[in-house]
Amino acid sequence: MGNFITELKKIATELRVNIFNLLRWCVLATLVGLFVGGISVAFSALDIRANNLLKTHPNILFGLPFAGLIIVYLYRFAGVYKSKGTNLVISTIQAKTELPVVMAPLIFASTLITHAFGGSVGREGAALQLGSAAAAGLNKIKWLKLSEEEKRMIIMCGMSAAFSAIFGTPIAAVFFPMEVASIGIIQYSAMFPCFVSSVTARWLSHLYGLEKEHLGRVTDVGLNFDVVWKIALLAIVCGLLSIIFCLLLKGAGTAFSKLHINRYFQIFVGGTIFIVINILLDTKDFLGAGMPVIERAVEGEVVWYAFLMKMLLTALCIGAGYKGGEIVPSLFIGATFGNLFAHLFGLPTSLAVACGMAGLFVGVTNCPIASLLIISELFGFREGNIYFLLAITISYIMSGYFGLYSEQNIIYSKFRTKYINRKAGAYEEELEKF
Repeated sequence: MGNFITELKKIATELRVNIFNLLRWCVLATLVGLFVGGISVAFSALDIRANNLLKTHPNILFGLPFAGLIIVYLYRFAGVYKSKGTNLVISTIQAKTELPVVMAPLIFASTLITHAFGGSVGREGAALQLGSAAAAGLNKIKWLKLSEEEKRMIIMCGMSAAFSAIFGTPIAAVFFPMEVASIGIIQYSAMFPCFVSSVTARWLSHLYGLEKEHLGRVTDVGLNFDVVWKIALLAIVCGLLSIIFCLLLKGAGTAFSKLHINRYFQIFVGGTIFIVINILLDTKDFLGAGMPVIERAVEGEVVWYAFLMKMLLTALCIGAGYKGGEIVPSLFIGATFGNLFAHLFGLPTSLAVACGMAGLFVGVTNCPIASLLIISELFGFREGNIYFLLAITISYIMSGYFGLYSEQNIIYSKFRTKYINRKAGAYEEELEKF
């Protein structure tokens, strides 16, 4: 009897601790969601205006090189001479560096400037940096008495809140920060705090009237072997395209750095080349993040070479020094290539576009769960999920150890249950032997 009472006391003590932690993180994560969500809503509202400015005044594109000069000046003024972007956020989660709060206003302003003048970059990468940097500001409040581990959790909550508020996919926003830092390990301890922050931020954006992205439902084809092998082939090509895109992004930055020219001159030249290419193409499809083109791709109304040009122009802009994200461009590339693939192989366009987006996203981020969730939130959770997962699993393997973020740790092999602990995209690492 005495042992039973002792066990009950232990259980009661554990319950009190668990309830305390649950309530504490509920309060902290809500605070992050409100703070970061509010900043992200302001960013989204201004970003919509920036994109509308470009639509109503298309000649503003010719100001892109001069806008680049402003971006370089802002970073120099803030004392940031080499920006690691999202890689710095990942390093912070891995407890390698401390994220400077100044990154929040810098990425906020520079992304808006880039979008207003037509730069071919996304906004979700900026959201991750904005959210984590804003959350880092909360970490400096001493009376919160946060441990180092809790501070890293707050950073992840900030990423979830910004991603959810800006892109409108609150479930994917929970899992992306949990997956992205260390591939093969998911930080489940952050699941509840990230959920609270994500939902809080999404609630704020809904209050403001920012509706979530929704691309309609895919055509339900059931389980069809003819569709299975075609989606598998699409996924293989998407995995290869994701490698090419990552190499282009890295190569563009390396090419500009090898010129050994002044950063002001570098970004001015990059912006000028971007303008010339768009004049030659005689289209506005490649200006900005490109969500309208993704919507058209679902309907089958894009040029066949759209995915190629987006890869090149996004790499050019980011390599030259313009600020923004690579996530929406990745979805753009997957959607437009999926559209082409549908025409070539007789697949339903909506299904091929969705699977192309899933394949590209997982190929560049190495985050399979977040990839499945973001595509499911964009297209619906019922139809096509088995094909989404097929595309994700194959592309995840085919993309190898490349990725957008060089600070990602690949903890476990993609091919077997083997601990490897290597960096994404590190050439010097020996390839796994079969």
